[in-house]
This record gives sequence, structure tokens and C-alpha cells, in this order.
Amino acid sequence: MRFMMLMIPNTDPQEWDGGPEVEAVAAMSEFNEALTQAGALKAADGFHPPEAGARVSRSGGETTVGEAPMTPGHTVGGYWIIDVASREEAIEWATRCPLNEGDVIEVRRVYELSDFPEDVQAAAQLSEIPPEQTSAS
Repeated sequence: MRFMMLMIPNTDPQEWDGGPEVEAVAAMSEFNEALTQAGALKAADGFHPPEAGARVSRSGGETTVGEAPMTPGHTVGGYWIIDVASREEAIEWATRCPLNEGDVIEVRRVYELSDFPEDVQAAAQLSEIPPEQTSAS
């Protein structure tokens, strides 16, 4: 089963300089190496500060593109895609991640095509991205 682990740092986006400390990078590298050695890590990346992005929304039939106003505890700092045997194993990995006080990791199962009824699977296969074009392959 594939899971996405979303890092939600307890950081005020207005104070986020985007530059991690050496100690934090070293600790995260050890965690990522453990995931790799276990054969679980499929992809992982960190994100630039929110002001480098945008927020696209739809309301009343209109699409709006604007700045990404984020508040502490709502900024996604990065992610991991892991492939493990169970939800419990995904949670176990999340508990091993080096976190700062107030940080959160949200663990979400990734849908597999086989999770859907046959008619949905047939419709989804029309637009499926070839595996060689995804970062999780």
C-alpha cells in the first residue's frame, strides 16, 4: 500500500526563510536513509516557502489565482511517498521522523486503481499517467 506523509511544520510562513539548519537536514537524511534501506521510500521532496507558490481556487464557476496565504500549522513543508504493508506501518514510520515541537505529519493512503469499481477503473485508465512519467516510480 502506498501512503503519502505530509510534513506540516509549526512555522510561521512570514518567518520561514526556507533555509533548513544543518542539524535538521542531517536528522532528516538519516530518516530518509532508513526508509530507503527498508525499501519503503518511493519519493520525497521539500517545498520552497509558500510565497514562492500560488493558490488556485474555484468558486461560483470562476477560477481565481492568488498568493498562498498560509498560517502556522497549515503550510505543507514537504512529503514522502512510501510503500508499506499497512496503515499501522505507515504510522510507525511517521513516528520515527525527526520533528520539531508542534510539527505534524499527516499520513494519507494513496488510492490504487484496484480500490475502485470496474467502471471507474475503465474510465481512469483512459487518462492514466504512464509510470515512467511519475516521480513515484
